[in-house]
Amino acid sequence: MFGPLISKPGTSKRNKTGSWRTESKPKFLHKNCIACKMCVTVCPEACITGDQKNTFICDYSYCKGCGMCAVICPKQDIVMIPEDSKE
Repeated sequence: MFGPLISKPGTSKRNKTGSWRTESKPKFLHKNCIACKMCVTVCPEACITGDQKNTFICDYSYCKGCGMCAVICPKQDIVMIPEDSKE
């Protein structure tokens, strides 16, 4: 009826899905991070990466701006900022 609704496997890296993000994006403050990786676990797009040195970052090419990472952060080290912000 609708045809194929699912992309072929492996196309998510080619299709920059962050082009239709909400009006905000996450900013990692890198001040109180305890490297719990809860932000990595909860991200539905798997666009947060980092290591044990509290250097977690978000790949905005894939981020939708859902804010789940900011909500789950136990140290409030992630804040949502306006999409048009240069930070």
